[in-house]
Amino acid sequence: MSTDTQFTHLCPWWMAYFFDNPLRRLFHNPHHLFSAYLAPGMTAVDVGCGMGYFSIGMAKIVGPSGRVWAVDVQEKILQVATRRFKRAGVDGIVMPHQCRPDVLGVSGPVDFVLSFWSLHEMPDPVSTVRQVADMLKPEGHYFLAEPKNHVKPRYFERLSGFVQSAGLVRVARPGVALSTAAVFRKP
Repeated sequence: MSTDTQFTHLCPWWMAYFFDNPLRRLFHNPHHLFSAYLAPGMTAVDVGCGMGYFSIGMAKIVGPSGRVWAVDVQEKILQVATRRFKRAGVDGIVMPHQCRPDVLGVSGPVDFVLSFWSLHEMPDPVSTVRQVADMLKPEGHYFLAEPKNHVKPRYFERLSGFVQSAGLVRVARPGVALSTAAVFRKP
């Protein structure tokens, strides 16, 4: 059962075209946001990957010796993302994975997990962050970002509390355009 039902629907797959476009690089540069936590050869998971914008960026950081799991519940959005991975030349690095609403279905250990504008859409965010904590290696990082105008500060703090209750420690509050964000580390 859901611990918090503030949000009870998924963003329709086609709406991702509105915010997943070339202008996004001006606001959300994956190298700038994640290079402190990712390096060549690492394994990362993009939870709620949408059309794969961040999955592609992370794949370019981890390189051909690394892996990125692009996880989403919507089959259609994963089809679009898979085409984008091929066009970007990272289809050998990024592994698309359709999860269930309650089970991510990726086992660790992994070095880095991202949920960018997606945790608030999970039917049970507590279960989701427990799965994230379980898949992370010790010293691995979880980067949580939520849309500032959609997820209010009080709810973001609740989400952060769920993450900390799962055993992760908040280590940073990065400034991310249009977002509220926090980075957590597994001890």
